[in-house]
Amino acid sequence: MEEEKINIEEDEKQIPDASEEKENTEENTSTEVENEPIDPLEAAKAEIEALKTQMLYKTAEFDNYRKRTLKEKAELILNGGEKAVSAILPIIDDMERAIENGAKTEDPAVLREGMELIYHKMMKALEGLGVKKIETDGVDFNTDMHEAVAMVPGMGDDKKGKVIDCLQAGYQLNEKVIRHAKVAVGQ
Repeated sequence: MEEEKINIEEDEKQIPDASEEKENTEENTSTEVENEPIDPLEAAKAEIEALKTQMLYKTAEFDNYRKRTLKEKAELILNGGEKAVSAILPIIDDMERAIENGAKTEDPAVLREGMELIYHKMMKALEGLGVKKIETDGVDFNTDMHEAVAMVPGMGDDKKGKVIDCLQAGYQLNEKVIRHAKVAVGQ
């Protein structure tokens, strides 16, 4: 029996372990790949293909972005006045009521009061939208805000270069002049 044990031990020494064999195979494969020269032309072709694919994705992504922004811009232009119209609609309702009630009364003071209320409501709505009336009472003439339509001579030195009268009100929208005030200026 001892001979059989010795023979079995010798046989086990001669048969390599499966895990050792697997490791040896992996080492041989990796050294073969490392030792194999990589063709620079093939590497460049692979890199070119990768860059082409990346460029196609980026081009498609940019095209989608461009289309989306054009659509949003068109929608803003089309519906941009929605906020302004929504602010003015209640004032139109008030004007309609004033017209209906104006036929029922003969008192001009009541009509005048109603018109003033509607005017103040309109100005408040415009201020909410960023519209401001340009000041003209006794201010210096400013070409950025005013348009001189008349020069009034003989007003004295204290009125020279100042706004004397406003013929048409001017307005600003968010600090940008949308209509210059037409004024008469002292000479």
